[in-house]
Amino acid sequence: MLSRVRRLSSDDRLLLTKNRCPSGLSLALFGSSMACPPNTVICDNPAFALIAPIQMTDLATLQKNLDHIMIAERHRLRRQLHELQKQPDEAKLAQWLERFQASSDKVAARRSSIPAMRYDDALPIAAKRDEIKAALEKSQVVVIAGETGSGKTTQLPKICLEIGRGVHGLIGHTQPRRLAARSVATRVAEEIGTPLGELVGYQVRFEDQSKDGTLIKLMTDGILLAETQHDRFLEKYDTIIVDEAHERSLNIDFLLGYLKTLLPRRPDLKLIITSATIDLERFSKHFNDAPIIEVSGRTYPVETWYRPLAAEVDEEGERLLDDLSIDQGILAALEEIAEHERSVGKRPGDVLVFLPGEREIREAAEVLRKANLRFTEVLPLYARLTPAEQQKIFAPMPGRKIVLATNVAETSLTVPGIRYVIDSGTARISRYSYRAKVQRLPIEPVSQASANQRKGRCGRVEPGICIRLYSEEDFLGRPEFTDPEILRTNLAAVILQMLHLRLGSIEDFPFIEPPDGKAISDGFNLLQELSAVNRESQLTPIGRQLARLPIDPRLGRMVLEGAKQGSLEEILIVAAALSVQDPRERPMDRQQAADQAHAQWKDVDSDFAALINLWRGFEEKRQELGSNPLRTWCKKNFLNYMRLREWRDAHRQLVLIARDLQLMGKGGQSRSEAQGEQTANTPQPTKDTRVNAIARQQAEASEAAVRAKNYAAVHKAILAGLLSQIGQKTEEGDYLGARQRRFWIHPSSVIGRKKPNWIMAAELVETTKLFARMVAKIEPDWIEPLAAHLVKKNHLEPHWEKKRGQVVAYEQVTLYGMIIVGRRPVHYGPIDPPVAREMFIREGLVRGDINSRARCLTANRQLLERLDELEAKSRRRDILANEETLFGYYDARIPQDIYQAASFESWYKKGSAADPQLLIMREEDALARDAREVTAAQYPDTLRIGELQLPLSYHFEPNHPRDGVTLRVPAPLLPQLQPERLEWLVPGLLEAKCIALVRGLPKALRKNFVPVPDFVGAALGKLVFGQGSLPQALGHELLRMTGARVSDEAWAEAAESIENHLKMNIEVVDAQGKFLGEGRDLAELTARFAEASQAALAIPQQSDKPKAVEAKAFAQVAEKVQQTIAGLSMTVYPALVEEAGVVKEGRFPTQAEADFQHRRALQRLLLQQLAEQAKFLRGKLPGLTELGLLYRDIGRVEALVEDILLASLDACILEGEATLPRDGAALAQLAERKRGDWTAHAERIARQVLEILKLHHGLQKRFKGKIDLAQAMALNYIKQQLAGLVYAGFVRETPGEWLKEIPRYLKAIEQRLDKVGAQVQRDRVWTGELAGYWEQYKARAAKHAQEGKRDPELTLYRWMLEEYRVSLFAQQLGTKMAVSDKRLSKQWTLVEG
Repeated sequence: MLSRVRRLSSDDRLLLTKNRCPSGLSLALFGSSMACPPNTVICDNPAFALIAPIQMTDLATLQKNLDHIMIAERHRLRRQLHELQKQPDEAKLAQWLERFQASSDKVAARRSSIPAMRYDDALPIAAKRDEIKAALEKSQVVVIAGETGSGKTTQLPKICLEIGRGVHGLIGHTQPRRLAARSVATRVAEEIGTPLGELVGYQVRFEDQSKDGTLIKLMTDGILLAETQHDRFLEKYDTIIVDEAHERSLNIDFLLGYLKTLLPRRPDLKLIITSATIDLERFSKHFNDAPIIEVSGRTYPVETWYRPLAAEVDEEGERLLDDLSIDQGILAALEEIAEHERSVGKRPGDVLVFLPGEREIREAAEVLRKANLRFTEVLPLYARLTPAEQQKIFAPMPGRKIVLATNVAETSLTVPGIRYVIDSGTARISRYSYRAKVQRLPIEPVSQASANQRKGRCGRVEPGICIRLYSEEDFLGRPEFTDPEILRTNLAAVILQMLHLRLGSIEDFPFIEPPDGKAISDGFNLLQELSAVNRESQLTPIGRQLARLPIDPRLGRMVLEGAKQGSLEEILIVAAALSVQDPRERPMDRQQAADQAHAQWKDVDSDFAALINLWRGFEEKRQELGSNPLRTWCKKNFLNYMRLREWRDAHRQLVLIARDLQLMGKGGQSRSEAQGEQTANTPQPTKDTRVNAIARQQAEASEAAVRAKNYAAVHKAILAGLLSQIGQKTEEGDYLGARQRRFWIHPSSVIGRKKPNWIMAAELVETTKLFARMVAKIEPDWIEPLAAHLVKKNHLEPHWEKKRGQVVAYEQVTLYGMIIVGRRPVHYGPIDPPVAREMFIREGLVRGDINSRARCLTANRQLLERLDELEAKSRRRDILANEETLFGYYDARIPQDIYQAASFESWYKKGSAADPQLLIMREEDALARDAREVTAAQYPDTLRIGELQLPLSYHFEPNHPRDGVTLRVPAPLLPQLQPERLEWLVPGLLEAKCIALVRGLPKALRKNFVPVPDFVGAALGKLVFGQGSLPQALGHELLRMTGARVSDEAWAEAAESIENHLKMNIEVVDAQGKFLGEGRDLAELTARFAEASQAALAIPQQSDKPKAVEAKAFAQVAEKVQQTIAGLSMTVYPALVEEAGVVKEGRFPTQAEADFQHRRALQRLLLQQLAEQAKFLRGKLPGLTELGLLYRDIGRVEALVEDILLASLDACILEGEATLPRDGAALAQLAERKRGDWTAHAERIARQVLEILKLHHGLQKRFKGKIDLAQAMALNYIKQQLAGLVYAGFVRETPGEWLKEIPRYLKAIEQRLDKVGAQVQRDRVWTGELAGYWEQYKARAAKHAQEGKRDPELTLYRWMLEEYRVSLFAQQLGTKMAVSDKRLSKQWTLVEG
């Protein structure tokens, strides 16, 4: 043994004391001429014989001797040796020799620690021991097949030790499950005779029971895979045994593929694959036809009975019996077993029943318990059972034991003493759906290999019977083997590790069965979802961090995002919980009690938050209670203590990894600061209860805000790993998830009752439905920032927005087909610059829809408006250049990267500084042709109405409300407009209107004026523009030219039929110029805006209520004033006006209306001034009582008396005055001068009214009784005439000169009634004639009322009609004036239009 290595002080020589080496030995090998001094010793141990020649041989020998040290150190020492050859360094050489010696000593120690091996010859593998040794010596890979009980698991490590394996490295022995790793390690240690953890150790998750001297290391296959991250060549091992390879888990398949690539690089590595007798040739071929050694198991014969559940059918295909259910089939099989036992005289044996899932086990257990089977215990067995319940199946018990198990009992767990197996033939097999992108758990028929494994569960201790609840034909038709897990799961974790280890393309990786291309694609898609790979399938920085986390990639992504969100503490709790089995237990017989116990940790919005609450609750109790009380507390609250410990171990491991990745400090400061700030802002109580209440509310609001912020931080991090497992609630109550999957919240979740609009789920599993398990409420706003690399953005309806100065589109954001943002307005420029630029130019610049102060746009807009107005006037779209020309102008001059107002302004500001004329159009740039015919004379900009110039505007757009020429008129000016003048429009449009009028005439008339344009042109040459009515003037000229007369009715019908642009459009504005409305019917507009007209003319008041005018105190009222309305100075006519008995000052647009209103107001003021006399007259009028009786059916007698007084004041005082008083003094003077005659006038009018009412009463009496149908038309007309003469208020409304004539008109009606029976036909003719005149009068009166006109000629016409009635029906009464139909027609011509 090398005892000491030290350096000489003077000549740097190595001194190895004791034995001497030959004097003068040169170390030329290391480039040194140093000779060994006397008394130098090389070695005192025979093992150092390997090292002694190093100093005397060449490099090849030295490198050859490296093969005798530990494998893990060979590569490093070989590299250092190579460097020493290039650059000799005696100090480094000494260190190298020291490390070499230490490794050699370790090899020697390991070799010497191997004990003598003893074998149990009863084990079948003992007979194959020599064959196995020989195969291992010859081949690098050996496949050993044997049933359970053959001893292969425990004996193979011993065989390897016996042939010298385990000396230069560990013998790694993998098991598919942690329990198996621990138990096998214990058994091997016992057989070798060494304490567990010494020569034989094990390593499982969170536990490592091994040390440097360990020769055999049992572990799960996941542990070995994890070691590849830091030991790519697995140099710690010289032999690897992969046990239970037939299970073909994902880890096993990946491990076997990895070892296939590793073996050529590690020729010293031996690989042993053990399997049940399932698909052995596949393993052999995978490893280049590796030898197969089969070892038989210790089994007894097993008989197979086929008892299909489907009923038998007869020759005609009719069923003889109904099909059995699985539960009925199990009962029938148990009865047959009991009958068989009775027939052969055996005691009852234990039965193992295979069922597909937990629900089927519960249902079957219920059926068997109700069957009251004697001396029988029914026990469930499935993975989620508590250890205590699982342990029951191993405990001996009297009678028969029936174990209802899932496929966990196929290979994972050996149930002792089983004599009978009942196989339902189905199992829930995890299978990834490429279409739905979810892990499904469908119930499927098991393969032949699985069925045989189930069959092999009996026949271990005595001959057995396997009853299959399906037919032999069904069995033979099933696939030979179960699909390996790699073909039915998502490969994201495998792909991630392969990318991290740089193992090349997954398609080229030597899997035993290569996965489907869809599976590979889905694996990459999941990694892309988690941001672990980019679109080129290359690992990202996040992916590298994920590969270092020994958990599912989804959970790892949550951890990384938790560090970013500042919620790492909570996320580590959740990730650890999701990576272990749920510690909450729900025993079948106490489920309700368990749910109540677990309710204390539930969260109404999140199952994940419930896990955090549970963790904190457990940690609090762990600090508070000792070991035994803590276990009692767990049991009381239905928590599995061992699973809680496993959860804590997983959490501790994640915390350590997070520290290694330097995640712990990220994001935590902001949350602690927020909590500190919340504590600092907690209000201190005061003596004021109101202040305390407000402070408490503020504190609660602040606390709620912090809770919401913390909830968001935690669940955003969780969401980062579950982006494809979100859902939005539908109207039906289920959820629509990614890729149009519909799913339901699992009943075990509290969230299912609340049903938030958006949720995420830790897993989506398809059983009877697609269920979401472990669910939490989320906000849709969280999704897009986390899924920015996944979302698809569609941009709809790009349009120009003037306010923003940008092209805006509505952005629809979808994630896997789910709409997470519906219509969000976004700037479209960066998305599609060419389209945005084109829209910016067309809408913003060409059409001028832009807010910009650029000088060029103002100048161009003015130019285009001027040219556009020329087109509107001429009604031709051939003057202004079209939009394409204008677009081309801007397109050629604006840079390609300008597509919004802001960038345009910036560019123009710089450009216009150098070129002031930049982008300013010239006329030739915007003109398509010359427009000399459009002159100001033909198309004026104003229309003169009296002293006012009203603005005209032109618009050319057929069917538009403003098409044609528009006159802008303030509302008060409407009554002053002359309809005849508006008919002429403007000179430029006159010819087109006249042509349209003539063409609108009936054909019989129109044919006289063909060709119409020629006749119209000739007629217009004789007309004076704007004088009189256009149809009458045109008709007069056409009559002169052709002799054909056109009636007014024909012209009116033609005017109705012409297009709107040939009628003047009138735009009405208020006093401030604000638009009120528009139309082409002057009378309708005048009536519609009468109130607006009055409001515009109203005298400004300091208060809302106008001041009433008193008779003696009102000031001078001007006859006319100038008032500015809508920017126009117009003449208005002030006057007093009476409203509801109150007099105030007003203004009117016409002199006639002002005079009428002023006279009525003066009547009221005179009544106020002569109040004493009025009081006397009210009680002393002649016939007052009789007046009241006769007037009561018409109106109130008080109102009649008031009207008599007012009418008498008008007749007595105002009648005959050239000018009416316009101030209080003049009115008082006038009243004082004429008041003496008032009583006489009042009594005279009262007597007239009394006579009128008596005659009216007599006529009303004649209308009662039977009426001859022949006289009905005349009577109806008489009633209408009577209603127009005598009505409420007629005394004041009827002019005095005509009021005194009403008795004669009423007497004429009496005479007409006397004669009507004898002259019905004549009466009917006269009635028709009068009806035409009356309707004509009513129409014109209504029109004047709308326009605010007071025409005395129309009033005279109305009373001439009454005189004409007298002349027709009572000539003997005489008339006031000469009257006839011709005189009526002549009077009508004097009436205003």
